[in-house]
Amino acid sequence: MDIVHPSMDQLLPKVDSKYTLVVLAAKRARQILTGSPVKSQLQSHKDVTNALEEIAEDKITYKREKKAL
Repeated sequence: MDIVHPSMDQLLPKVDSKYTLVVLAAKRARQILTGSPVKSQLQSHKDVTNALEEIAEDKITYKREKKAL
């Protein structure tokens, strides 16, 4: 079994939920896929892994905006 890096223990304190982590990583992976440079020191050939590394290294953050319906 492969060890996943970064681990969930490293990633979950960076976001408010697992769902936020998935959306954040997916959006960043799409940006990398379309040519945005990778900001992580440990670069992988997989865009999602690069996105997760950036989140773990605090190079990618998010801001939750609450809007009333």
